[in-house]
Amino acid sequence: MKLENVTEQSPSRSKRHYEDACATAHALDLVGERWALLVMRELMLGPKRFGDLRESLPGISANVLTQRLDGLEAAGILVRRRLPPPAAVQVYELTEWGYESEPIFQALGRWAARSPSHDPTLPFSTASLVLSMRTMFDAGRAGGLDARIGFRIGEETFLARLAEGRIEIARSPLDPADVILSGAPQVLAGAIYGGQPLEALEQAGALQIEGDRVLAGRFVSLFPLPPKASVPA
Repeated sequence: MKLENVTEQSPSRSKRHYEDACATAHALDLVGERWALLVMRELMLGPKRFGDLRESLPGISANVLTQRLDGLEAAGILVRRRLPPPAAVQVYELTEWGYESEPIFQALGRWAARSPSHDPTLPFSTASLVLSMRTMFDAGRAGGLDARIGFRIGEETFLARLAEGRIEIARSPLDPADVILSGAPQVLAGAIYGGQPLEALEQAGALQIEGDRVLAGRFVSLFPLPPKASVPA
């Protein structure tokens, strides 16, 4: 039968695959290995070198990272390429299809943020911060706000553009920013999601604000977290 031909086991398939024709099961075949989704998360903002990936994923070993990169490349989710001189280094980058997975991260993030056991004090990468802002942005709270907010996080700079109830955040120079927030991802997350006062973070030396301070205060209020799920006692 034709159906039997479609679902027949391929000799190249690994034993760890689910052998299930459901597309959800196939998605897990592609990205269900431990660390695979987090590698994709770190590449969602653009290409990275191997060492940069290891730095942003402190719990992963070089061997496991190599395996995950090889597997994601074989699946067509990412590619490796060499930057032209003077950089001349190898980087890993999501394919167009790989970038299409961002809504998956957003849905998982919204769902898992409701978990009563979520621990926000664990390590938080730059990619996590930027993707979380794309996910949790509340257009209703933003109203007609038209502004540009810059972020200086280590050696990286990002620009958030707010207009018409939408937000776009990407790596960018900070020249057109109305206000610039400088600090570690966890510090910025503490202000945006933890309700930590900007002034207190400044006084502690953890955060720097350049530009429109009123805008900075309004911006960090645009990302409400969903209520925690109730679980049986």
